[in-house]
Amino acid sequence: MSSSKVRVAVTQAEPVWLDLDGSVKKVCKLMKEAADNKAQLIAFPECFVPGYPCWIWSRLVDFEMNVKYIKNSLKLESPEMETIKTAARDNGIAVSLGFSENDDDSLYIAQVLIGADGEVKVHRRKMKPTHMERTIFGDASGQCLKAVAALPFARVGQLSCWEHIQPLLKFNTIAQKEQIHVSAWPSLTPHSGGPDLWSMSAEGCHTLSQTYAIESTAFVLHSTAMITDKGTEIQGTQGGALMSSAGGGTSAIFGPDGRRLTEPLDDKTEGILYADLDLDEITRIKMFAHCTGHYSRPDLLWLSTDRDVKSTVRAAKESVDELSSELQAL
Repeated sequence: MSSSKVRVAVTQAEPVWLDLDGSVKKVCKLMKEAADNKAQLIAFPECFVPGYPCWIWSRLVDFEMNVKYIKNSLKLESPEMETIKTAARDNGIAVSLGFSENDDDSLYIAQVLIGADGEVKVHRRKMKPTHMERTIFGDASGQCLKAVAALPFARVGQLSCWEHIQPLLKFNTIAQKEQIHVSAWPSLTPHSGGPDLWSMSAEGCHTLSQTYAIESTAFVLHSTAMITDKGTEIQGTQGGALMSSAGGGTSAIFGPDGRRLTEPLDDKTEGILYADLDLDEITRIKMFAHCTGHYSRPDLLWLSTDRDVKSTVRAAKESVDELSSELQAL
């Protein structure tokens, strides 16, 4: 019988802004540090490579910055991704990585789950970029719906940022029987008390991750980035609406009943949070409520999904039938 204990690591770190090579090196460095501390899984924030594009909340368009961001975004099939996969294998650690994905110079908010064998188990894209994110990133197709994979120690799933306010997407992810969930975010600052949305603040987003833990009865790894003054200078966000000052690191780990399992780091301090999870705790809690199991009513409510990835060029049915006939005639 496999062990029910899993050691996890959650990063709270500043990206190497707009620098693909530097970002990959930092990812590998943090993976090694976590592995040296006996972690089996490490979680990174949203768009950690090459950093979340904070400037989109400060100005409508920045041609020079956007072009640099595209050129430094990570391609799924690339030497840089191979470097990350090799680091996972060499260090014997699984990684959930949030990154800006460059697909033929179109960008998508993406995540990969890489096993300790160095193989990609899940590649997904954020279903719908949030508000100003749509000035840079495209929508996902069916890539958003497969979010969970079985690793040797647990079933691990992942979503990005405000995907945690999408009830149907959450239900689809929970139904894939995850035991550990990575909740990836950019930097998050405390609410100002003004008209800015509380639901976008550190407090609001913590609540979303805690709620997800309760709903899913899974452990939740809430990973956020942080920003220094240098980071705001690089992106020219000083005085902007969001992510415009140093801080924003609010990473945490939540238990499957929603309780917080870790003490917070200072929001301006880089570090890695660790926790030893007992997966048997999930069984104890599911005994009370299991929203896709005994506490569900599929005779009354169910979810239908379409996981097909829609391409921009597709053969019409007539063309497919015609090609099939030609092949049979050969």
